[in-house]
Amino acid sequence: MKHLFADLVRSNSPFALRATLLMVGAIGCARLPEVQANDNRTTAGALRGDTLVVRMVVRAARWHPEAPDGSYIDTEALGEEGKAPSVPAPLLRVRTGTVISATVRNALPDSTVWLHGLYTRPAEHDDSVAVPPGESRSVTFAAGSPGTYAYGVNVGHVDEEVREREQTVGAFVVDSAGSTPNDRVFVMNIWGELVDSTRYRNILAINGKSFPYSETIEASTSDTVRWRWVNGTIRPHPMHLHGFYFTVASRGSVLRDTAYDAPRQRTVVTEVMDPFSTMAMSWVPDRDGRWLFHCHIAFHAIADGARLDPPDSHAMMSGDPREHMAGLVLGINVTASPGWSSLARENPRTLRLYVQEGPKLGRSDRTLGYSIEHGTEEPPESLTRVGGPPLVLTRGQPTDITVINRLKEPTAVHWHGLELESYSDGVVGWSGHPGHVAPRIAPADSFTARLTMPRAGTFIYHTHLNDLEQLTSGLYGAIIVREPREPFDPANDHLYLASWDGPEDPAHLLVNGDSSQAPMTWRAGSRHRLRFINIGPAGVIRATLSSGADTSTWRAVAKDGADLPRSQALERPATAVLEVGETADFEFVPPRRGEYTLTIHRSLRKPPVVQRITVR
Repeated sequence: MKHLFADLVRSNSPFALRATLLMVGAIGCARLPEVQANDNRTTAGALRGDTLVVRMVVRAARWHPEAPDGSYIDTEALGEEGKAPSVPAPLLRVRTGTVISATVRNALPDSTVWLHGLYTRPAEHDDSVAVPPGESRSVTFAAGSPGTYAYGVNVGHVDEEVREREQTVGAFVVDSAGSTPNDRVFVMNIWGELVDSTRYRNILAINGKSFPYSETIEASTSDTVRWRWVNGTIRPHPMHLHGFYFTVASRGSVLRDTAYDAPRQRTVVTEVMDPFSTMAMSWVPDRDGRWLFHCHIAFHAIADGARLDPPDSHAMMSGDPREHMAGLVLGINVTASPGWSSLARENPRTLRLYVQEGPKLGRSDRTLGYSIEHGTEEPPESLTRVGGPPLVLTRGQPTDITVINRLKEPTAVHWHGLELESYSDGVVGWSGHPGHVAPRIAPADSFTARLTMPRAGTFIYHTHLNDLEQLTSGLYGAIIVREPREPFDPANDHLYLASWDGPEDPAHLLVNGDSSQAPMTWRAGSRHRLRFINIGPAGVIRATLSSGADTSTWRAVAKDGADLPRSQALERPATAVLEVGETADFEFVPPRRGEYTLTIHRSLRKPPVVQRITVR
């Protein structure tokens, strides 16, 4: 496949690569060189004048993506000549104006490899170079424009089996002239294959290691953290930061990178990285404790979906994050800088939220959800709906929510998008500080989360334990934070929370816990806010508001709970695409009387959820 990167940028479909020496735990093979996890701190090659000379070799190697003595994969890896092969591929980092002279030798006995990404940026298309077995190829090119890019090799050809061999992709960073790098570089890689017609196993890694064996990032409350990310995989990854917003400074593809000036920068808690895309970001950790930055696709961050040897099902409810989490997860430890102190919380509002199970209502094997205690009256023991009610909170008013677990199993609640203290963040065994971490909420037990809402917007609360089962059974809900003295008006403020009805993929979609939506009547000329949330375990949702055959127009006003700057709050066709973990708000003023249709769908193979709106 001569144009792998260019093809993959245009398509999200699964693909397959023929392997040379594959199989976990291969027996009887000659001892292979060990793969070294590449932390992307050191540039490959040697600088000679204005030229970076780098010599690399692709060969069979043994990769331990978890513990050094744990499960391993015999596969292909790229490394510098005379050094250990690495995952991800060696870092190429130079200043603009540098010339790169790269030689790649193919030490595989029977497979041609294809070089990608070794050319001047920006580029119009992906020029690839074939390297037959036992041969070498050299390329010389100017680095080009500053930015973050991907490069790498692929082995063999595409066939009909789903096999992912993207552990040979690395980062190519071009710095501005005269700049001093003050950031970290992270590359996501994946390896996977079909075991049989029903089973698929894979491993996902950040800088060559899968959580909990990946690096824990150290920071302090006086820092500004700057990261560059490369998605070296065929899969999209909605990357979510717990507890903080981050600023997206640039986005790129294999071919080019675009730096954003201030009016175009985005403030988000979740950013979708498409296949082989790149991102530069920064954030300020103004609260101490332990946090996470991870892919929000459940299959990419749980032990049962992102580990070579998945644990028993009991591990999904373990109090040890090393058991119930795995894959594309980066741990963060923020220490308090001298003189730092947490903000005082005075006169918090109190709520009681019950976690419950009810009779089977849909396609999911179970029906789970949340109920709010009103006054001193506890909610009934059983549920009558899937999911949880929206929590309407007030900006600036501290709120303590006591979660009472009525299930027969432990659970946890993550307050997605809220800027809160670490201990309340809801990641069992991780949130908080060493020696004082968030516990599992055991059956018949409770936990009080101390929330702070410094901004108004649309947020989410959802389980963060046994994610796949509990999430697709209903443990999720919306958080609407309103401005003080601004009441929530359901006649003009509309919530659409999309989720899955069971773990089947493609999923049957639920919106607000139901497969249908009651018709509504709006007044012409009135202003309506539409809040969309995607909290399924994987995949995008698409929402479209139309009048007859014509798509309507609305104004984007917020992303992930953060108001959009005026330069981005623009009128646009009324279509929204949300990956998992994203929220988006739009304003719509019906221009005239008539019939409108809001359509929300997850897969063209499953029926959408439709709401009819009459404007009078």
